[in-house]
Amino acid sequence: MGKTGRDWTQIYAIYGLDDWQTPLFLLIHAISFAGLSVFFLHYFEPICYFTQHLVPFLGPSSARFAAGFTGSVTALSAVCLFFAAGNIFYSSVSLQWEMSQRMVNAVSDWSTVKHALDLGCGRGMLLNSVALQLKKSGSSGRVVGLTPARIPGQNGSKIKPDTLSMLGTACVEGVQEYVTCRAGDPRTLPFSDNYFDVVVSGVFLHTVGKEFGQKTAAASAERVRVLGEVVRVLKPGGVGVVWDLVHVPELMVRLHELRMEEIRLSERVTAFMASSHIVSFRKPSQHSIGANEVRLDWRFNNLC
Repeated sequence: MGKTGRDWTQIYAIYGLDDWQTPLFLLIHAISFAGLSVFFLHYFEPICYFTQHLVPFLGPSSARFAAGFTGSVTALSAVCLFFAAGNIFYSSVSLQWEMSQRMVNAVSDWSTVKHALDLGCGRGMLLNSVALQLKKSGSSGRVVGLTPARIPGQNGSKIKPDTLSMLGTACVEGVQEYVTCRAGDPRTLPFSDNYFDVVVSGVFLHTVGKEFGQKTAAASAERVRVLGEVVRVLKPGGVGVVWDLVHVPELMVRLHELRMEEIRLSERVTAFMASSHIVSFRKPSQHSIGANEVRLDWRFNNLC
């Protein structure tokens, strides 16, 4: 990974965390397990003695093995929990910023971009990265950040996205005149055909359809529908850049079926304890219909 010109404290100060409860939960349990493993190490002999008397049929060697094994598992659990907490925090802050810069760099010429879309804009990190690139290139273009009208909250509830906080981060970055946010359904994007020069999406597509279960056919159909909407709203010759987890092979297959051009797959990056890739592609400038072909339907209406 290359340097992005910002350290994690600057990024965190502006964007914070989407889900601070998860790394905090993991960190608390990691500290607890680490403390327990130190306790096993410090009081190993008394624990062996207690184990032998608690379970009389265990001999001295068996009691030592049981205590040592338990202490080792506890220490290993602490290491794994520390790693998970660190990876999720890193993925949410430094890595997400760095991948945003890589996604922006996947578009060769921003000076000609008039309309861009960030699908599932979250805290606005990728949204503002696009806006910063538009400003840097001298473009008069604008970027729209679209977030679901209802996003999952705690206890399975649905809450409205905080678009004001997203616009607030744009003000901090000095790109408020390049950015607008709106809520909408990613499965039926509220934009006309062939509207955007660029569509980007960062770690969002894998969340679509999760109410059906990540590995179900229904969830896959929902993700395919969203990808079809991305292609629909792209102008001919427009560029799509998607960074996502787990389901990237499924996206690659669908993009080839849709006959997208210049499909590129980045190297694997571990993010949020899962495999992730950046996929970029270009919508064909024109699509000729052969004698035995049918016209491609970007909307995927037949899946409903």
